[in-house]
Amino acid sequence: MSSRTSSGPARTSGERAVARHGWAHALATVVGGLFAMAVVSALGLWAAGAADLPDGALAPVVAATVVTAVGGTVKLSGSAGDLADTQAGLTVIPLSVTLTGALVIAWGFLRPLRHRAVAGTAELAGWAARIAALWLLALIGLTLAARHTFDISLGNDDLGELGDLFGASPKVGFTTDVPLSVFVGVVWLAGVLVLALLVSRGAPLPAGLLRFQASVRPAAYAMVALLLACVVIGVVAALVVAATRGHTAETFAVILLGMPNLVWLALTIGLGATWNGRVEGPFGLPMPHVLDEVLRTPDISELNLRTLSEHDGRVWWLLVVDVVLLVAAAFVMAARSPARVRAWQHAVHMAVALGLTVFMICLVGRISAHFGLSVLGIGDLGGGLAGELFLRPRLWGAVGLAVPWGLVTGFAGALAARHVRRRGEVGAERPG
Repeated sequence: MSSRTSSGPARTSGERAVARHGWAHALATVVGGLFAMAVVSALGLWAAGAADLPDGALAPVVAATVVTAVGGTVKLSGSAGDLADTQAGLTVIPLSVTLTGALVIAWGFLRPLRHRAVAGTAELAGWAARIAALWLLALIGLTLAARHTFDISLGNDDLGELGDLFGASPKVGFTTDVPLSVFVGVVWLAGVLVLALLVSRGAPLPAGLLRFQASVRPAAYAMVALLLACVVIGVVAALVVAATRGHTAETFAVILLGMPNLVWLALTIGLGATWNGRVEGPFGLPMPHVLDEVLRTPDISELNLRTLSEHDGRVWWLLVVDVVLLVAAAFVMAARSPARVRAWQHAVHMAVALGLTVFMICLVGRISAHFGLSVLGIGDLGGGLAGELFLRPRLWGAVGLAVPWGLVTGFAGALAARHVRRRGEVGAERPG
């Protein structure tokens, strides 16, 4: 009786704390997330040379970058008069921008909930709904702002002379698919909020979900730590390369726009996964030169440890790095789990978590881009004003490889964490 009486006011106090932050804190969370994404996008695009875009195009391009970072769709369109034809398409997620927004929004979402043991489902849903409502409005405005049209120079060769002769002035523009982009953006937000609750040990869960936290939360935390560790290693390596070999602007463009795209791809390749791809024309990959060498072939190429090592034997170090990172992640998972969880259970949890993580990487790491221009049939997709770039995984092969990796490293991490004092052990809660 007394426990009920004491828990009721505490729960009411917690709900009042969230309500007190309410709409103002939700607004700060949404604005903070979008501002951080816009700043990272603008700096990355500036480093990539987008500051030279004509007619004030930088702001719409930044808006489009943020939209694509949350899974939105940007449509490319072109026109070049009656005697010319243009075509273009682009599908890529700038994961550095995505990661920045996710971290800021997750922090803002969790802040009013800290130092709580349990939260009601209605309370969490209401708090998330405030953020979602404001996020929806912001997304609508962002997708409407993400549109622009560019003029394309045909150059001074025969193609340019034909364009001048027939009055073909090619243009290419971009717009967003507003309904689809808003829908996917809201789904992205929901995923960020759910993952934030799963990862944070200090965030409260509804009472009905508490039984899952022993198996889900340590694994989710370990996978997020693994992905962030890959990004940190990639950033350090990129800064070293910039300091020793130059290309500073290009390096910072990669860091600010696509570092997770690169390092998470490397993580899957280190596991033995294969990606298929091709590069043609003036496209360049924001990646080490060896990847461009493998993919710039007449036919579709395979990107894996074998093909990369044929160009650079140091690629085999990816395997060593993966072993170290995965065992470390499994150790962290085991150390954060209750003492009652057995080693084989850790192995299963790690296998499932790593399989889902690789599945996510394969979905968000795809790249597809092409453009082409022809005047009277001259210079179409095989000519100079054309190009194609795509990179896609062999999805189920990658996930299938992740599962045994997870089983082995999960078991090894559990054995390594045997002597770590964990929750559920006698004396684990207080010293002595």
